[in-house]
Amino acid sequence: MATKEKKGAEKGSKSSGGAKGQRQGSMLPTSHAGEKLPVPAPRLKAHYNEKVRERLKTQFGLKNPHEIPNLEKVVINVGLGEAIKQPKLLDVIVEELSLISGQRPVRKKAKKSIANYGLREGQEIGAAVTLRGARMWEFVDRFISTAVPRIRDFRGLGTRSFDGRGNYSVGIKEQMIFPEINFDMVDLIHGMDITFVTTTNRDDHALALLKELGMPFRGEDRAANAR
Repeated sequence: MATKEKKGAEKGSKSSGGAKGQRQGSMLPTSHAGEKLPVPAPRLKAHYNEKVRERLKTQFGLKNPHEIPNLEKVVINVGLGEAIKQPKLLDVIVEELSLISGQRPVRKKAKKSIANYGLREGQEIGAAVTLRGARMWEFVDRFISTAVPRIRDFRGLGTRSFDGRGNYSVGIKEQMIFPEINFDMVDLIHGMDITFVTTTNRDDHALALLKELGMPFRGEDRAANAR
């Protein structure tokens, strides 16, 4: 009887170890309950088509429907200096970006060598992903409604990061603001740059578009931008 109990305990221990090893492996889910269900249309895109377009048309007196600003793409970029000495860290970055965006990112390589940093031309030092279509709308929706409110001591996004051509960039200090990231599996805290590329070349039009989509800008920055 004692022998059977001992074997049962050993079996349970091996099973538990296997589960732990699985948690320490890839962060990407292999399957989910709704994987065979039809994909619903992005909620934020429907909001844009039903309400935002008309509001922007009225606000700026636009007669041509093609002049109404829209989102073209979203680019998420992560630069990792530690990848120079620890290349395997970049594999984790790629997995995290895949979880956050729902799309496989591309690895970025150094364009030139810098001896002082031990950097060689062609060495992988970052990763980036470009989102369009439904994935873009889903990401923006999750970013505004779920990720941004999780930013520590958040007081609103600044409006001074427009590039003069209707594109807006925001820097994120920690990837943990995205609920897709499991805190227990994070080995390295890193930031990222997110760029919202619009179809307009005017910053005021782009600001109005993002504001109507729900981007939480700081009030004082909006006032300064309007002057």
